[in-house]
Amino acid sequence: MASAPFELKGKSVYVAGHRGMVGAALARRLAREDVKLVTVERRDVDLCNQAAVFDWFARVRPQVVFLAAAKVGGIFANNTLRAEFIYDNIAIAANVIHAAHLNRAEKLMFLGSSCIYPKLAPQPLREDTVLTGPLEPTNEPYAIAKIAGIKMAEAYRGQYGSDFISVMPTNLYGPGDNYHPELSHVVAALIRRFHEAKLSGAKNVVVWGTGTPRREFLYVDDMADACVHLMKTYSGADLINIGTGEDIAIAEFAHVVAEIVGYRGEISFDSSRPDGTPRKLLDVSRLDKLGWRATTSLHDGLKKAYAAYQAATIVPAQ
Repeated sequence: MASAPFELKGKSVYVAGHRGMVGAALARRLAREDVKLVTVERRDVDLCNQAAVFDWFARVRPQVVFLAAAKVGGIFANNTLRAEFIYDNIAIAANVIHAAHLNRAEKLMFLGSSCIYPKLAPQPLREDTVLTGPLEPTNEPYAIAKIAGIKMAEAYRGQYGSDFISVMPTNLYGPGDNYHPELSHVVAALIRRFHEAKLSGAKNVVVWGTGTPRREFLYVDDMADACVHLMKTYSGADLINIGTGEDIAIAEFAHVVAEIVGYRGEISFDSSRPDGTPRKLLDVSRLDKLGWRATTSLHDGLKKAYAAYQAATIVPAQ
C-alpha cells in the first residue's frame, strides 16, 4: 500500500464543490487544519467551462485540490437526466484535473462514487473490480463519468508523476443533503417523506422499490475526515474505498429512519419502482490498513442528519 506523508499545514487548499453536502463537510473538516481554504462560487466560475476554470487556476494556483464537485442525484435523477450526468461530470473532472496539472498543484484528490463498480461484482466491492463487468443501467452515465475521472488521475500520475489520488465514498448522508422529492438519494428522501407524513398524520408511507436491496451508509463528516487522513498519508494509483464495511436492507433502514423521525404509521413498498443494484457494500480493508475507521454509528448519524434537516427548514411542512 503506497503511503507518503504529505503536509497540509500552511498550504492553499481548494475544495471544488464547497456548496454541496460533500464539499461543505470537507470545508468543515479543513477548518481544523492550519490551511488557507480556497473556494469559488459557481456564478463566478462554472466548472463545466474550461476557459473559466483554466483562468481561475492560473490566477489562484491552489496547492492542494479536493475535487468534490459533481452533478449528483438518486436513481430517478440518474436515469432521467442521463445526458446532463455524463456531460457535466466528465467536463468537471477534465477541466479541474488538467488545470491542476497545468498549474503544478502539489496534490489532488478525486472523489468518485461506489456506482463505478459492476452491478453484479462480488461483495464486498473490492477496488480492483472496476471495469470487470457491466454497470447498473440506471446510473451508467454518472458511473462512466466518474470512471473517466479516476482514469484521468491515474493517467496524469503515470505520465507526469502528478500526486493525484482517487477515493470512492459509499452512500453518504448528513447536513446539506438534497431533499428534493424525486431527485434525492434514499436517506434524504426518506427523512423528508417520514417527516411530512408525521406532520400530516398520514397512516402509510410508500418507499420506492421492494426494500430488499442492501446499502452501506456513511455520515458525511466521517467521509471528510477520511479524505483529509488520506490526503496526508496516501499516495498511490490504487483507488481507496471509503465506507463503514457494514450494510443494511432498505426495508430495515426505512424503519430506522421512521423511528428517528418519530413516524408511527405503516410502511409499504412500491415494487414498480426500480431497486437499482441488489447490494453495494464496500471492502474497506485498504482504508483500514491506512489507519482510518468510521466513528459515527448509523443511528447517531441519522439523528444528526434529521436535526440538520429540521434546522435548515429546507422543505417547509405543507
